[in-house]
Amino acid sequence: MLRFEVGTDDLLHSRFALSPAFELATLLRVLAGGKGQELPAAWAAGLRPAFERLRASTELDAVLALQNASFGADFIAPPPAGLAQGWTDDLAAIRRTPLATARTDIARCLAAHPQAGPEARAVLAAEDVVDRVATALDQAWHALLAPDWPQLRAICERDVVHRAGLLGRHGWAAALEGLHPWLRWRDGGIELSGRSADTVVRLGGAGLLLVPSVFNHPQIASFTDDPWPKAIVYPARGIAAFWESGRDPAPEALAALIGATRARLLAALDQPAGTSQLARSLGLATGAVGDHLAVLRRAGLLHRARDGRTVLYRRTPLAEALLGGAQAGER
Repeated sequence: MLRFEVGTDDLLHSRFALSPAFELATLLRVLAGGKGQELPAAWAAGLRPAFERLRASTELDAVLALQNASFGADFIAPPPAGLAQGWTDDLAAIRRTPLATARTDIARCLAAHPQAGPEARAVLAAEDVVDRVATALDQAWHALLAPDWPQLRAICERDVVHRAGLLGRHGWAAALEGLHPWLRWRDGGIELSGRSADTVVRLGGAGLLLVPSVFNHPQIASFTDDPWPKAIVYPARGIAAFWESGRDPAPEALAALIGATRARLLAALDQPAGTSQLARSLGLATGAVGDHLAVLRRAGLLHRARDGRTVLYRRTPLAEALLGGAQAGER
């Protein structure tokens, strides 16, 4: 069991962040056959041709040699700075990695992954290894993850809004409830079971970094050593339902009744969300989303409530009945 000892200052300095680089590294591990994380078969099948093309036409195999089932090179997933973290921020941080740091990371990974091929090893031995690995990662990002990232990022942002609200109103026990079966708040600390050895980590006033993840589902990861701050990466709330429903879960019958865009909005509100989050997740203009939400609210299909600075929308019982009936009719 791993236990984070939490003091008063840690409660003040704990925060949330997003890590596109961690998501990309996890996705690559899954597509390469790694165990532990789950990706729906349809998504994996859709991404695999592009993944294989990347392996054949870029130096992605060198990146894959830097990962195994339990860890990867630190420099390919730098610690995130906050919720505004984007791929360009991560890529810049990767390119700034000192060569000596990269060499240490590479040696550690190759010792655990001795089957790496000669071409991958040649890349990892090169003087420009940092730039070449960064370029391969950037190519993978744009081919595999960039098209879906706005929607996946919105899921993470909605999780943060939910968790931060619980933390502010009810404390750590409420914020951690349901985060993961292995995680709990007990006696002034955060305990993570499923670890082989009992370890106690004191946050020392720096707080804990909490990072929601889409591709690490259903696993939970912890960071206790540099360069990351003390951190927990957990499955974002709502990602399991998203994987089950697919990219566009709106029933056709409901779309025929109220319009395709409004049906998509209702279907997307399986968890409360704000206007900008919905716009990003569905690839729509924020103003258009606001107009549609107003219509749905006047029709009695949505409730609206403020959570801090964010106005959140959630489905009413009438909307749930409409969705349930439309989905039942299509089965």
